[in-house]
Amino acid sequence: MSERGNGAEGMSVKTATYVEYGIIGLGILALVLIFQPFSLTLFGVGCGLVVFAGLINNLLPLCEPGVPLATLIRMAFVIFGIFIAVMLFAMLAAHLYGVFFVGP
Repeated sequence: MSERGNGAEGMSVKTATYVEYGIIGLGILALVLIFQPFSLTLFGVGCGLVVFAGLINNLLPLCEPGVPLATLIRMAFVIFGIFIAVMLFAMLAAHLYGVFFVGP
């Protein structure tokens, strides 16, 4: 076990910094898309992206040198699964609202 504890298989400082800046850049991109005055489609994409960027910010504590990239990717899949589950639940709730309260 001491052979694997040297940190050689974890992320380097450069990789961890790039991942961290990428996550922060995703949040900034989401805000730019929300506040742009040109397209409602881009606004909608920005609204979805700001929720995803908020969830993906949970990966920032893992953006340290020595943390295995596989751990970061595994946690990204968990966060993506949570995002999909919440999105499906919101769509189901909106549909049921329409059926029971707006319907005939």
